[in-house]
Amino acid sequence: MVPDSTPIYDVHRTYEENYAEGPFGEFAALGAQASALGARTAPLEATATSALGSQVSPLETPTPFDTDTRHYSFFGQSVRTPFGIPAGPLLNERFTTAAFRAGFDIATYKTVRSRAWACNPFPNVLSVHPASGELTAGAPETVDGVLADDQFGSPETISISNSFGVPSQSPDVWQPDMQRAIQNAGPGQLLLASFQGSRTPEMSEEQYIADHVTTARLALETGAKVLEMNTSCPNEGKGRLLCHNPELVGRITEAVKNEIGDTPLIIKLAFMPDDADVERMMQNTVLRQSVQGFATINTISARLVNARGEQALPGEGRETSGVCGAAIRHAGLEMVERVIRVQRNLGIADDDFAVIGVGGVTSARDVQDYLSLGARAVMSATGAMWNARLGQDVRAALR
Repeated sequence: MVPDSTPIYDVHRTYEENYAEGPFGEFAALGAQASALGARTAPLEATATSALGSQVSPLETPTPFDTDTRHYSFFGQSVRTPFGIPAGPLLNERFTTAAFRAGFDIATYKTVRSRAWACNPFPNVLSVHPASGELTAGAPETVDGVLADDQFGSPETISISNSFGVPSQSPDVWQPDMQRAIQNAGPGQLLLASFQGSRTPEMSEEQYIADHVTTARLALETGAKVLEMNTSCPNEGKGRLLCHNPELVGRITEAVKNEIGDTPLIIKLAFMPDDADVERMMQNTVLRQSVQGFATINTISARLVNARGEQALPGEGRETSGVCGAAIRHAGLEMVERVIRVQRNLGIADDDFAVIGVGGVTSARDVQDYLSLGARAVMSATGAMWNARLGQDVRAALR
C-alpha cells in the first residue's frame, strides 16, 4: 500500500494544534504508542492509519543496535547512524520519540527559549516553487518573488516555507518534556537539544548574552549531552541574523561554554557565500575552543508570493520567509564543502571540530553525498517530515 502522505508536522493545522495533537501521518502510531508505554520498547510494527482512513504498510523493525557492530561517534556519543532530524519539526517528546522509533538516530528537540514565545500566525508552511527548481541566496528571484501555494509535491522534490518565528513553551513545560525525550532515546540514539537567546527591545547586549547562558543552563539541566545554539534566525531585527555578527557569536559562545563546561556546543548557521565569512566565524568560535561544530545550513530567505504576485504569508514582517527542502540542497552541499576547506586552511584538527550537513536531504543518496564531502553527520527536516521511512533507508545504505 502507499505510505501516508500526511507529514509528521501537519502543515494544514496550526502550530498549537500540532503541539497538542501530533505527530501525524506514519509517525503517529509510533509516537502515541511509545509515549503510552513509557517508551523504550514501543513496537515499530504498529500499523498507521492515513488521513483517508486506509491502513498503510507498517514500518519494519530495525536490527537492534547491540547486534550491529558498526557505530559512529557524534560529539563523543555513540550513535547507530550519523543521521537524524534537525531543529524544526520535532515539537515535543511525542515527536522525538516517534522519530527515534522510526529509525532516525539523532533527534533535535525544537529550539527552546528562556521564556514562552508565540508562533507566527497560521499558515506557517507553504509549498515553494522556484523557477529553476533551485534557490540561490541573493538571486533576483529571492527579491522579485518566488511562487508559494498549498500544492505540495513529492517528498523527493518538495520545498517549503519555514515561517514560525521560533516559538517556545516556557521552561516549566519544556524542561520536563525534554527530559522524557532524552530518556526515550533507544540504544545508539541521541536527543540533541537546540536553544537560543531571546532578544527583547529593552535588552542590552550583555543581557542578550546572559539570556543565552540561562537557556543553555536550563537545557543542560535536562540531561542533554550535546547542545546546539541557533544563530541563524532573525534575533536582531528584520533580515538580521545573529550569525552575520561573528564577533557577537564569539562572545555569546564563550559565555555559554563557561556555563556548560565540557558539554559539546554546536552552532546552527545560515548559508555564507564567501570563505572569508566562514573563516571569521571559526576564528571567533572554533579557534577559541568555545564551539565544537557547525550545523549548516538553516534556510535561504526569499520573498514569497501567490499566483497573483501578492504576499503569500499574511501579516506584517512576513514578506520573506526561510525556504528549506530540495531547492536548497545545492547550497547546503556547497556550504559543507566551504566549511571543510576553511577548516583545513586554518589547520583545525578533525578531533576538535565537526560539521553537520543540513539542507535538501530527501534520500539516502543525499546523505552519502554530504558524508563524502566530509560532513560528520547529516540531518533532514523537510524530507523526513514527509517520509517516515527515510531513517531506515539511511540505515540500510550505511550498513
